[in-house]
Amino acid sequence: MLPPFIIEQIRKREEEEARRREPQPVLELPLPGPPPRPDSSRYDDEEKDRGVVIIDLGARPSP
Repeated sequence: MLPPFIIEQIRKREEEEARRREPQPVLELPLPGPPPRPDSSRYDDEEKDRGVVIIDLGARPSP
C-alpha cells in the first residue's frame, strides 16, 4: 500500500487534470453596434431612385 502523502499527491494531480479538461465558462461582452451614419448619408438615401411597386388587392367582378 502507498503512503498517505503519495495518495494525496495523486488525488490532487487527478483533480487538477479534471479541472483543465472541463470547459471553462465564457463571458460574452456586449459589443457596441456599428457607428451611426453621418447626416449626409441620410440625404443620399432620399435622392436615390427607390422605384414603385403597385399591388392590386381588389377582387375583379366575374363576367
